[in-house]
Amino acid sequence: MLIPSFPDFTPLTLELKDEMHPKLYQAVDGVSEFTFAGLYMFRKRYGYRVSRLGDTTLILSGIQPPHVDGEGEKRFFMTPLAAPGRSELEELFKTHDFWKNIPESIIIPERERLEEWGIEINEDRDNFDYLYLRSDLAELPGKRYHKKRNLVAQFLKSYTHEEKPMTLELIACAREILERWRENKGNESDYIASMEAMEHFGELNMSGLLFYIDSKPAGWCLGEPIAGGRMFSVHFEKGLEEYKGIYQYINQTFAASLPESFTHINREQDLGDEGLRQAKMTYRPSGFVRKYTGHYNAGKK
Repeated sequence: MLIPSFPDFTPLTLELKDEMHPKLYQAVDGVSEFTFAGLYMFRKRYGYRVSRLGDTTLILSGIQPPHVDGEGEKRFFMTPLAAPGRSELEELFKTHDFWKNIPESIIIPERERLEEWGIEINEDRDNFDYLYLRSDLAELPGKRYHKKRNLVAQFLKSYTHEEKPMTLELIACAREILERWRENKGNESDYIASMEAMEHFGELNMSGLLFYIDSKPAGWCLGEPIAGGRMFSVHFEKGLEEYKGIYQYINQTFAASLPESFTHINREQDLGDEGLRQAKMTYRPSGFVRKYTGHYNAGKK
């Protein structure tokens, strides 16, 4: 095994994929961050390192960058598959500020015991993943999707459009779109992670579509199966907003392209951005992948 046993950690590299991916793919909750690709593409932002307990429990260590509200840098750890024991948690809290993205599969059976150990558990609404029925996004049925259907219809009437499965040969076109998207947005956002997705597309086993308008590259999306293949997580969706309705078109077309074996699509979190939250809610989520944080309070033991 390349991943060292706790308390030792190693940086997250591509060489760890074969050891990590099979375990993470079977994680039942469908937390969007807990895929090898998702972790790898954001390893630079969060400085991810990996450790293990036995053959099944992975521990990810990272650094939360300073927030715009002035809150400083925070070190966190994550446990995608199982909760460590009491002694390991106490050791982790000595060097980390909080336990991040705790899934419900850990919280439901372990919460009472964790709280007895002095760990305060709280919902992290800003990091809830939005879940949608694949059939809803593909078909936009009923009155609740009336506005979305109209935007897609107007788009289809206004532009000559085409979509192709993303391949290594089309990565250059996707990069071109990403650069124009970055210029139009005027900020970095997830630009670096998106470039990582382009650079390592063949190695990270993601799939997606590239969209053309009037024979010119205009948008793309990438994601991967999660939760043992029950869900599909959309990691990136980029479009040139000069084409009205392009995001609604990308969303519907990609959902319709997915096999029916994917009952749900995970479109990740809103990170507390109110505008993004409202936009995600307009697509009528069928539920959420709930996540929790843990803070150690020795005085409550």
